[in-house]
Amino acid sequence: MKISKEVKTSILVIAGIVLFIFGFNYLKGQNLLDSSRTFYAVYDNVEGLTSSTPVTINGLIVGKVVDIEFKDDASGKLQVKLLVDSDFQFSKNSKAELYETGLIGGKAIAIVPAFDNAENAISDSYLEGSVKAGLSELVNQKLTPLQEKMETMMVSADELLSNLNKVFDDETKINIKTSIGDLRSIISNFKETSKSIDVLVVGNKEKLNTTLTNVENISTNLSKVSDSIAGSNIGKTIKSLESTLKNFDKIIASLENGEGTMGKLLKDDALYNNLKGASKEMEELLEDIKLHPKRYFRILSKKEIPYKEAETN
Repeated sequence: MKISKEVKTSILVIAGIVLFIFGFNYLKGQNLLDSSRTFYAVYDNVEGLTSSTPVTINGLIVGKVVDIEFKDDASGKLQVKLLVDSDFQFSKNSKAELYETGLIGGKAIAIVPAFDNAENAISDSYLEGSVKAGLSELVNQKLTPLQEKMETMMVSADELLSNLNKVFDDETKINIKTSIGDLRSIISNFKETSKSIDVLVVGNKEKLNTTLTNVENISTNLSKVSDSIAGSNIGKTIKSLESTLKNFDKIIASLENGEGTMGKLLKDDALYNNLKGASKEMEELLEDIKLHPKRYFRILSKKEIPYKEAETN
């Protein structure tokens, strides 16, 4: 069977087209002859992420990023196409986490598999995109509050220094210098006093020793006296004193009740009045004897002396 030139030409064109498609996809990282799966993830920002960036699962490279483009919904979000060469199965609820690959920059994507017994993720499906905070971002998160605190502290320090400058004017500085000088003088005087005390103690060391010995002897004697007092029958003495006080209370009670001679003298008003009257008469008699002594010697005289009233001024 003879093949015409037109058929040969068509076969060559189709083969060229197939080779072109295969080569183009191969250069893009897609091998049409293997069982690669394609997944998509959406991010707000993919700064540092480029095509051909590795895609990992638990640190193992299983694919790469094949395309990054804006979504068609005019939201400004970026859609990343992932090519996974591994046949490792993971849940459709797994995440595509964007993370930093090192200190000098660069991003990669790690698929964080979810083992929640859900359906397996299928090719051309979307995975939830997430961003793992990198070292620089963590440092910024820690340094930002610290920077704010430092700024606040610097403002407070500035205000403090300003207030100190206002407080420590020239007069205050002079007063502080004077106070420091006085303090220095006091310390010097204290040193001199300390030296004098040292000299006094050294010079009277023997007397001080004697005094301390005497104090020790006195304390020993006091201890012996206290032991003697403790050894005496204090309880019996206290009981005797209590009995005496009770008897004294009885005597006082008898006197208050008018019992006995002393009680009657204290409680009998008539006797008191008589004694008071007799005392007054005795006082008048003594006064009259002083004024007219001769009258009271008429018994010895033969001549009667007439009685005269005392002259009153």
